[in-house]
Amino acid sequence: MTTTPHTVDRTMMPTATTDRTMMPTATTAGIPKCSEYHDYEEMTEFMEDVNKRCPAITRLYNVGQSVQGRKLWVIEISDNPGMHELGEPEFKYIANMHGNEVRGRELLLCLAEYLCEEFTAGNQRIVSLVQNTRIHLMPSMNPDGFEVADVNDEVTGRNNAQGKDLNRGFPALNKIAYAGEATGVNQDHIPIPADFNMAPTEVQAVMGWIKNPNYPFVLSANLHDGALVVNYPYDERKVANADNVDVKTPDDDLFKHLSNVYAQAHATMVGGAPAGCYNGNNGITNGAAWYSVVGGMQDFNYLHTNCFEVTLELGCPKYPPEKDLPQEWNNNRDALVSFIEKVHLGIKGMVTNKKNGQGIANARIQVNGINHDVLSATGGDYWRLLEPGMYNVTASAAGFISQTKGATVISGTNAGATILNFQLEDAP
Repeated sequence: MTTTPHTVDRTMMPTATTDRTMMPTATTAGIPKCSEYHDYEEMTEFMEDVNKRCPAITRLYNVGQSVQGRKLWVIEISDNPGMHELGEPEFKYIANMHGNEVRGRELLLCLAEYLCEEFTAGNQRIVSLVQNTRIHLMPSMNPDGFEVADVNDEVTGRNNAQGKDLNRGFPALNKIAYAGEATGVNQDHIPIPADFNMAPTEVQAVMGWIKNPNYPFVLSANLHDGALVVNYPYDERKVANADNVDVKTPDDDLFKHLSNVYAQAHATMVGGAPAGCYNGNNGITNGAAWYSVVGGMQDFNYLHTNCFEVTLELGCPKYPPEKDLPQEWNNNRDALVSFIEKVHLGIKGMVTNKKNGQGIANARIQVNGINHDVLSATGGDYWRLLEPGMYNVTASAAGFISQTKGATVISGTNAGATILNFQLEDAP
């Protein structure tokens, strides 16, 4: 479907889709326009240009504005842009959350152009990815900060125009989660506390985006600079000053798996970090074991929504010189694509009313032994990221009899998610 730049969000119009297997092929070695920085106007023009060149698979939209009125642009890449397709998972990358951490901003522009060009060229790996995934790229969450950032200054531009650190501005739900662990309360979909103070302007916009039912996000990463490591939840410590102590989510093994996918596909993250550049354990680290973050975006995604998010620290210089950008693209290109592909790991399916076949929204999908559930989307479709293995899975919804089934998740990019559908009967 052809769209024009600056289109507004459309109501979700789900349609049935068939599951297509991933067909990985070697990516081309060409370097897109990834050799210079783009200010806000140039970034906007770049995204508009990609949209014009690939109108059938892209859509440009914004989720709100910064303090100074700059739009928070997102470019969507999908074979049916502007709509959620039943069974098709949604993925997002967010960069430049700290305005002076700039590498990811340019990488996402390069990625948008790369996906456009490679889809047009018939690269089967990219064609399959675009046909089976709805991808959202936000190159800059803090455009105001970028405008004042300085290559020679490690501080200016980090915060938004109100002086707020956007990665400390989300509702802090960890203490609620930690308190619930002892009582066996599930660590998912924790409500935002009534006493939560007003979030920074850009955080409010992004919270509205990731909570929007039109975008049932499954997997995500936010791109930062200052180290060379993938940082996974939890980010907030349970005990103050507890250095080098992991604070594990119920999905700790899965988060390690996802983090390793990026680190190992990156050209230098495993075994190639410069001296003095924090690199964790072979390119990955538990966030709280590194340092504690309260009100971070990745923990909010995990504890309040269905989305699993990690933080990508892509290099120690926060503002590398332009001459290094082509190499940065080469270092990250395959890792960026490989991580998106992992949105298809685990199980997915439909939860429907057996009597009339209609999808059931907000059905709870529970995996035995993992104290973290996901909920079905508006149309009744769901996705649950899982490592390879055998699982017992239960679907439940108010007014229906719960149903439990077994599922086997197999490894390999070609495998795709295991289909596991549920038809629930009315409760007596």
